[in-house]
Amino acid sequence: MDIFIIGIISYLMGAIPFGFILTKIFLKKDIREIGSGNIGATNTLRTGNKIIGYSTLVLDILKAVAPVIYVKIFYQDYIYIASLCAFLGHVFPIWLKFKGGKGVATYLGILFAINFYFGVIFIISWLVTFSISKFSSLSSIIGSASLPIYLLILTQFDHVIFFTIMFILIIFTHRENIKKLKNKEETKTKIY
Repeated sequence: MDIFIIGIISYLMGAIPFGFILTKIFLKKDIREIGSGNIGATNTLRTGNKIIGYSTLVLDILKAVAPVIYVKIFYQDYIYIASLCAFLGHVFPIWLKFKGGKGVATYLGILFAINFYFGVIFIISWLVTFSISKFSSLSSIIGSASLPIYLLILTQFDHVIFFTIMFILIIFTHRENIKKLKNKEETKTKIY
């Protein structure tokens, strides 16, 4: 399979805006007009409907798992291309004029698809940070930073570049949250 086709299919899978679709169908609302205006799981939780919030989370994870696992099995050399394209699809979905989510759930799906332990490391880092701070954004940033640090400690340098790029992209998608955290204006999140 051509690298271009792998990239396009992965992007289109990642670009499925589940938060937007679920809130439109079940709540008759546009998620982009609620809370932060983000289409991801954290903002869908702000609708007050936990089922839609957690469904968005699961579907945003799975939309990355599907193409990355497929590529991992059949086209191992292109796993990072598929991963990056699925992530960019979520962040810049063609269906919503390239205004998507922050990519954390999609990134989590990528991590589990590449290596189950990477997903576990992210979740542990996220949960520890969240239990202390109650900020989903800070937890996501720390969780994404944990992977390149972990890989550097284990001297698995072949993965470090990709996960460092992903960390930079997570920082980029959370730039507004970082400003709010610095100004003590960030909203704490209730996940239960």
